[in-house]
Amino acid sequence: MKKSTKIVGGIALIAVAVLFTLKAFDIFDFDVFFKGWWTLFIIVPSIVGIINDRDKTGGCIGLSVGIMLLLAARDIINYSMLWKLAVPVALVFLGIKLIIGGVRGNKGYNVEAQMRRDGKPLKSGFSSFSATKLNYAGEEFNGAELNAVFGGIDCDLRGAIITGDCVINATAIFGGIDIFVPDNINVQLSSNSMFGGVGDKRPYKTNNNQFTLYVNATGLFGGVDVK
Repeated sequence: MKKSTKIVGGIALIAVAVLFTLKAFDIFDFDVFFKGWWTLFIIVPSIVGIINDRDKTGGCIGLSVGIMLLLAARDIINYSMLWKLAVPVALVFLGIKLIIGGVRGNKGYNVEAQMRRDGKPLKSGFSSFSATKLNYAGEEFNGAELNAVFGGIDCDLRGAIITGDCVINATAIFGGIDIFVPDNINVQLSSNSMFGGVGDKRPYKTNNNQFTLYVNATGLFGGVDVK
């Protein structure tokens, strides 16, 4: 668990304890199952995602949707207005992300384009309603396309032969992808996630190695983790 996640969780538990204490002394009254309480299952994970994820887009969209659902549940706005606002809000966040991405550029896509020009094929992995394990030990690795739909993929690069920058395009839809990388390469993550998460969970991270793995990750109710 990341340090920031522990801090958020600790603050939340302390806040709940304080509320229960105030209620016990009749200083402050509150209902645990307040109107719209279920929206916290969207709001809280979205806040954690904003804090933890390198790409904040999915977390911001989730938080906005959660807040609008809470307002609708409490009759501050009506549900018909909610659905009218949800699409524009999502499009605004995605538009901002595209603008920022266009300004900054994405070297991962440049690396992939160069690989294709050089005739270096991308390996592929697909999982649907199943678990797939890919181990490239002893194989030359330049890049891969990984897609998990209601399934999971473990991609192990720890024994792969990596002689240059490489790229992985990973898409997880109601599924999960774990990418295990060796210690002697850098990792750069770029993600487009909505109600999903992308994270670098390596215990030791360095950025002074010779080669870099670029991970372009998309999570839709799914996750992509580098380990």
